[in-house]
Amino acid sequence: MLGNEIHKLAQRLWGINRSITGDGVRDTLKILKGLMPSLAMHEVPTGTKAFDWTIPKEWKVNDAYLISPSGKKICSFKENNLHLVGYSIPIRKTIDLSELQANLYSLPSQPTAIPYITSYYKEHWGFCLSQQQRDSLEDGLYEVFIDSELFDGSLTYGEIFIKGQSDTEIFISTYICHPSMANNELSGPVVTTFLANWLASRTSNRYSYRFVFLPETIGSITYLSKHKDQLKSKVFAGFNVTCVGDNRDYSYLPSRSGDTISDAVSKHVLKHIHPSYKSYKWTDRGSDERQYCSPGIDLPIASIMRTKYGAYDEYHTSLDDLINVVTPEGLDGGFTALKAAIEVLEENRYPKVEVFCEPQLGKRGLYPSLSTKSSADEVKLMMDLISLSDGNKSMLDIADICDVPVWDLYPIIKKLTEHQLLSLHDEPSQL
Repeated sequence: MLGNEIHKLAQRLWGINRSITGDGVRDTLKILKGLMPSLAMHEVPTGTKAFDWTIPKEWKVNDAYLISPSGKKICSFKENNLHLVGYSIPIRKTIDLSELQANLYSLPSQPTAIPYITSYYKEHWGFCLSQQQRDSLEDGLYEVFIDSELFDGSLTYGEIFIKGQSDTEIFISTYICHPSMANNELSGPVVTTFLANWLASRTSNRYSYRFVFLPETIGSITYLSKHKDQLKSKVFAGFNVTCVGDNRDYSYLPSRSGDTISDAVSKHVLKHIHPSYKSYKWTDRGSDERQYCSPGIDLPIASIMRTKYGAYDEYHTSLDDLINVVTPEGLDGGFTALKAAIEVLEENRYPKVEVFCEPQLGKRGLYPSLSTKSSADEVKLMMDLISLSDGNKSMLDIADICDVPVWDLYPIIKKLTEHQLLSLHDEPSQL
């Protein structure tokens, strides 16, 4: 099962302290580049304007912890990178527990979980810990130690371009800015890596593919500020890849318009691999589709997920792990769903029948010699396909009308084109 290999990659990346800038992002991309040699890394300097935003200072952490009144080291960054509030400023002082409490974060409703907290754009410091640990803190003076740096550096992102027969592009984006969390971070880039390698291994792709690995929000805004016009002219479909690693559910989040080819393909694939999938509204958005589908950008980006961000209890906590949440089976399912969606986009054409009235199938050996229920169903689907192949309906349209997965049509269409009963076209015929 491919999911085992994807899970191993997630394990390699697990301990890296990723944020919206810094060496954690670079180290992650370097590991991915070892699997995808064509991955290009780009740096955007601090202070660079990106639409209404500005690239922030780069953040680096050397160490961080608290020393309790009894001399015990707790909330150690090196033990769990979630213990430190993201983008914490450097500090070293001794304060009483009553004062320290204002800079501690925990979740009373999830007493064993360490929450994920950040403060990217306002100077702040803090530590995150489980409610159980917080309740056990002893009164007295605590030494606060945060050895961090905020400096003029850069934001880093990665990009891969796979040239296809057409200059028309499919755009696939994932993010690499969260520390040690599994579904809402690592599942996206690891599944996307295997998708990119699968596409690169194919002898011929109909479309070109552009993959980006970037920090969420500020990364996608930065990328769009540099490439908006090119993307708007080239991209006809795409996916934001996140939360594709658990084995609990499948989910779909639409583009802003909800009527793009990406939306149609997502719904079709999920209907036929997991009919009870959850369908969300645009107002449920929360990842980089917010930028890609924003007014004036309007890229056709949808999301196929396993369990959506914010819809599972472990989200944005230390409980979002590679044991109980993200599994090889879950990753395999996420990869398979996205791969199926890409295959639908690659195969989807407009079939047109080349004879008047129904063709005589028997003389071409296309009619079964024995009549069984299964053969009757196959013939009916073949005749339905022929009757709907007017050159103005796509294979996806026809599959939806026939209520079958479009991949069930592929072998039938292959037979019919070999016998010159159908022709395939990239665009619909003129009415």
